[in-house]
Amino acid sequence: MGEQPLAGRSIVITRPAGQADSLCAALAALGAEPLRFPLLTISPVPDLASIEAMARRLGEFSLAFFVSPNAVNLGLDALLRERPWPAGLAVSTVGKGSEAALAAWGFGRIIAPDSGFDSESVLALPAFQTAAVAGRRVLILRGDGGRDLLGDTLRARGAEVEYLTCYHRGGPVDDPAPLLARARLGRLDALTLTSSEGMAYLEALPGVEALRGVPVFAPHPRIGERARGAGFAPVITTAAGDSGLIDGLVAHFSAPNHNTYPG
Repeated sequence: MGEQPLAGRSIVITRPAGQADSLCAALAALGAEPLRFPLLTISPVPDLASIEAMARRLGEFSLAFFVSPNAVNLGLDALLRERPWPAGLAVSTVGKGSEAALAAWGFGRIIAPDSGFDSESVLALPAFQTAAVAGRRVLILRGDGGRDLLGDTLRARGAEVEYLTCYHRGGPVDDPAPLLARARLGRLDALTLTSSEGMAYLEALPGVEALRGVPVFAPHPRIGERARGAGFAPVITTAAGDSGLIDGLVAHFSAPNHNTYPG
């Protein structure tokens, strides 16, 4: 396999700007050429009135759940300008990136699943069972929209749930033409997809047909199924997180039948 098992592989990273650095660095260390094409753009909410109002009420909640690093950084940046974090308000999240973001803000006790990177994994935690949440108030900090499974299930378990929109999400702003041109020339080896919402924007790209033959690597079965349904093939579902994506890419391109795969 050698020290650089991804040498010469051009791999598209579709995470939002600011969330792709560690994955790009890890892939580059393995010899790959990471190509950034964010499928989601993240921007702060233009009117902070709702966040400022929530800051005054933070003490009413027992648990705050952050859906992403963006929710952590943009939410806390605005909230903590108004007041200190209440000592009795527990914090929770999912995903190593979000855990690291909370730790960087000084939180030592973070409720998060050890494995699994979705709402289902969070809902299996003891802190989210009926006995723990019934009659308590839970705040979910997120971007505009997103899955409601967590909030709906917590309400069914007796919690009072409120949402706080910390940022807005939009589609890609980069010109896709260079990426599509590389695909048509056979100069793309892999496309990583880490968001079902990003997948929706990818499907809507003019000229996306050029990408449908590029191997897709997705760290969650739901994203993989979405890609297959949109006509992408092959689709390789990996283990979760950056480490899962990297392991999947290395295993795929280290297989004997890929030793001469064009770069």
